[in-house]
Amino acid sequence: MRLLTAVLCWLLTTLALAVAIPAAWAQHDLVDRQGYSALATSAAKDPVLQQAMAGALADQLTTLAVNSGYDDVNPNLIAGAARAYTGGNAFPGQFALANQVAHDWLFTDTVARTDASGRWEIDLSPMLADSSFQQTLAGFGIRPPKTLEIPLTEDVSHSLRPGQLRQVAAWGPWVSVGAAVLAGVFALLTLAAARRRGKALVALGVSGLIVGAAGWAAIEVGRRYLARALDAAATDVRNVAAAMIEHAIGSAHTWLNLVLAAGGGLVVLGVLATTLGGLRRR
Repeated sequence: MRLLTAVLCWLLTTLALAVAIPAAWAQHDLVDRQGYSALATSAAKDPVLQQAMAGALADQLTTLAVNSGYDDVNPNLIAGAARAYTGGNAFPGQFALANQVAHDWLFTDTVARTDASGRWEIDLSPMLADSSFQQTLAGFGIRPPKTLEIPLTEDVSHSLRPGQLRQVAAWGPWVSVGAAVLAGVFALLTLAAARRRGKALVALGVSGLIVGAAGWAAIEVGRRYLARALDAAATDVRNVAAAMIEHAIGSAHTWLNLVLAAGGGLVVLGVLATTLGGLRRR
């Protein structure tokens, strides 16, 4: 009976840990507004993202300039100004502010808007208000517009809606904390029910190894579904989002590596405890 209880508690520990780790990562880096802003700031230092964002800004500025009657507008000059801005020191902070707008768009539905064709879009005018960008554009003789609205989707998407993740923001903290508490409680119960503490530690370490390895595998499988989800986004936005996803995956890998390291440490500790216990009994 004691063995059965220990095995059941170990299984529940593994299941709770499998929920707690991805939930805690998502809450820290994606659901939390400040955590997502920090992720965006880090991603904005990636040259791939800087190039994609420069393309999005240049295309919108060129279109607005032509629509405003500037027939002699030079797209190369605008592209050069956009690249100079995205490669500057001020860009990561401004990019983070723009991502906070997108974050609110998905998680709170407080800043959603649509254009004439019904496409969801965001206003990136706060980025244009940056003094360094104003000076860079002025050097090329370009006056930036007061608003710069970029569509998030090519058409009305049923898979991407304002406020779609509002419930995730409401329940995310409870799920992450609750799953972590349950994992800790069941781990203690496993140790209490086991006849050999060393073997119980090894089993808990194996739980960490299983969860870490399963997380790595799930990420690789999920890449394909993420690629499909980005098909509805505009080209430049899709490139920016793809770069952001790579940084988010890198962050998830860090969390999973810590779980694998902790699991391996528990296995080693359990083996040592079992060995020492055997020597003591002899």
